[in-house]
Amino acid sequence: MCRHLAYLGEPATLRSVLMDPPHSLRAQAWAPRRQRHGTVNADGFGVGWYADGDPVPARYRRAKPIWSDPSFTDLARVTTSRAVLAAVRDATDDTDPGEAAAAPFAADCWLFSHNGALSGWPEAGARLAADLPAGDVLALEARCDSAVIWAVVLRRLRAGSGLAEALDETIGELTARRLGGRFNFLLTDGQTIAATAAGDTLCYRSSPTGVIVASEPGDDEPGWVDVPDQSLVEASAGSVIVRPIGAAVLTTAAAGGDSNGRTTSP
Repeated sequence: MCRHLAYLGEPATLRSVLMDPPHSLRAQAWAPRRQRHGTVNADGFGVGWYADGDPVPARYRRAKPIWSDPSFTDLARVTTSRAVLAAVRDATDDTDPGEAAAAPFAADCWLFSHNGALSGWPEAGARLAADLPAGDVLALEARCDSAVIWAVVLRRLRAGSGLAEALDETIGELTARRLGGRFNFLLTDGQTIAATAAGDTLCYRSSPTGVIVASEPGDDEPGWVDVPDQSLVEASAGSVIVRPIGAAVLTTAAAGGDSNGRTTSP
């Protein structure tokens, strides 16, 4: 398992988002408070962020624990962004150990992270990859369950699915193929965040300055909302929509939500 986080909002330093909160993502690498599977996340980390005017995100990934990288500490102090996705890794057994296996995975304008595991790896991964085009398999960044799942999500994005739809459709495909596991996904294009709660914890906090979607709260301040298991989240700077995985995708939301989902506006 892993811990991950996405932020959209007013310009903020990577340090303020990922390191300064008392229970920050950095702290969750060695002392997660809500992690159900595994105890530490020391198998690598990664951060992706967007610069104003550039739709292609930058990434910084390493195979070592986030707390052991003084270069990232210095980088995070001076790097500012309106959109960030980051993760600390607890690797699935028998997956690649290198930084290429650390989220976020990236292609075009998208960043993706998977907090969970594909049951029956590596055989289940081979079954899933067997239906991918050869070019997609060759483009896999690493031999790990998250990279194979990312290839499935990416195929749907490039076919025209929206962020939330791509995650929903991917879980539907995994279910239809009787591939089990824990599938907490996190996806952004720098404008919207889509996430799933499917086997582990997920929460969000929305405020006038931005929105955070995360595996667990970074502090004990009010405003954090727990997402029910088997839910999909779609968040932007102005709203958060939560609906059941597999439900019809909401394209509009009334203030206060409706029977299919919940909308909050800062």
